[in-house]
Formats: sequence, C-alpha cells, structure tokens
Amino acid sequence: MPLSIQKLANRLTFRQLQVFKAVYDLKSYSKAGDLLGLTQPAVSSQVRHLEQALNMPMFEYIGRKLYCTAAGEEMAACVRSVFGELADMQNRLAALEGRVAGDLRLVAVSTAQYVVPYLLGSFLQLNPQVNISVAVVNRATALERLNQNNDDLVIMGMVPQDRPLTSLPFLDNELIPIVPAGHPLLDQKSVSAETFLNSNLLTREPGSGSRLALEVYCQQHHLKIAPAMELGSNDAVKHAVLAGLGVAVVPKLSVLSELALGTLTALDITDFPLRRSWCLVYPQARYPTPVMKAFIDYVQQNIAQFERLFRRLASNQGRVNSES
Repeated sequence: MPLSIQKLANRLTFRQLQVFKAVYDLKSYSKAGDLLGLTQPAVSSQVRHLEQALNMPMFEYIGRKLYCTAAGEEMAACVRSVFGELADMQNRLAALEGRVAGDLRLVAVSTAQYVVPYLLGSFLQLNPQVNISVAVVNRATALERLNQNNDDLVIMGMVPQDRPLTSLPFLDNELIPIVPAGHPLLDQKSVSAETFLNSNLLTREPGSGSRLALEVYCQQHHLKIAPAMELGSNDAVKHAVLAGLGVAVVPKLSVLSELALGTLTALDITDFPLRRSWCLVYPQARYPTPVMKAFIDYVQQNIAQFERLFRRLASNQGRVNSES
C-alpha cells in the first residue's frame, strides 16, 4: 500500500529533493556534490534516504554510466513542479511588496543574440533582483522548447501561425544581401535578385528563421534557391562570405561592424532588405509570472526607444563606413 501523504511528507525533505534534482540534471553524484558543496557520500546518502522513503530506486548504473529509472523520471517531473511552484510563490510575494524579483528564462534564436543584450540592460537596472538566463538556440530547438513550456519567453522572428501562441512584435529585423570586398557583383551597375542568388549562395540550415524568410521571398517572386553551401550559424555564414566562398542574405545587425569596415557590402537589390519582426513569444495557455509580465510590459513600453537605438547603431556604422 502506498504511504499516506502525511507519512510521505514526514519522510521527505527539501534537501533530498534538491540533491535528487542536482543528480538528475548532472547525471553524476560527484558533480552534484560539487554543485551543492557536499561530499559524494553525503549525496549518495540523501538519494538513498529518498529511495527508502519511496521504496523505489531513482537511479541505476549500467556499466559506469548513471541512468534514471522510470520511478526517477516520475520523481523528476514532481520535483520540477514543486520547485516551479516555490519560484512562482517567491515572485508573487515580491510583487505583493511592490518589487519585481525572481528568475526569467529567455530563449533566443541565434539571429536574435545581437538584439537581446540591448533589451536587458535598462530592464536589469530597473529590476536588479531579477535573475535572467538566456539560451541561444536554432529555430527548430526554439519551437521544441515552446512545446515543452519550460521557458518563460522565446525571442524569434518567424512565429508559427499554426500554434496557439501569444506574440509581441517589438523590432524590425532586416535581412540584407551581402558580398565580400572585391566581389565581381560590385562592378555591375545593377544586380537582379536572380543573379545574386546564383552567385554561390551561402545559407543557414533548413528550418532556420533567416533561411525560411529567404525561401518565402523566393516563393513569392518565383525564384529558385539552390544553396552552394549550408552552415549552422549566422557567424559561420558571415565568415564564409568574408573568406570569398559566396554571397548570403543575413540579418543586418549581425554584420554592422563588417559593413563599417568595408569588408562586406550590402547590395542594392529590388525588394531587399527583407523585413521581419523580432517577437516575444509564449504559449497562449501560459499565465505570465510577475517577472514575465514586467519584462513584456517593459519591452512594449519601450518599442519606440529600441527602434531609435538600432537606427542610431546602423547610421553610426554607416557614417564610419563612409569616412573610412
């Protein structure tokens, strides 16, 4: 017979749950001990007491590798819920005192990594008790994490229309056609999109936001896209162009320095730049935490300021380029 809730509560401690979570996340007793400032025997003892209370093993070794059992996976889901509720309670208590405090978990697609730092500076000055973590991932991973609903907000450009998502656009994302210094296309008076796309086009991998935006553009204009090379990040694409391997369509914010130095040039092609919007995204069914709401309100209230900031950054780089 299962233990009653009262008896189980008497036999479990938050320390056991904390130790279990560390072992589960790190898949190692010794690493969990290092994280929590405990010896490995102390970690093993806490897990053993937890297993005795539940009368089921949480972990098992196969060879020299530590695996979580089916019971351990159930426990992990419970522990995530418990600590999540505690974090939410802490945030609500802070809100009752008129403070914004707690954790804010952001996910940014790789092209948004150039934008995120400018969003966080003033917000953290206004709310110093907020702890922010930012995971930079590709678009496919961002969509997967939206499904898992373990993060607070996702910052992305191409927001899926077939999912129940709340989306707040806050900044234009310009995608521009670039070539390296000395490229033959620079000698032509005008360059068509078709000519550009047939000049050893370098692209992101299928599924990335910038690749998807270019594919949509090509479909709308009845153009074919035949990449000469696919690369896994915007930095990789940029450096491949710098190395003379081809041309590319990239977020303007990712190449401001290179445009200023003249090592890359943005071509004047009809219907470019491609314009998309950066958006704050989260599942519609999710109720925003106080920290989430504070950040969403902050971004919404400062959209005009962000637009001025990034226009100024772009114009400053352009001025440097014209003077060099």
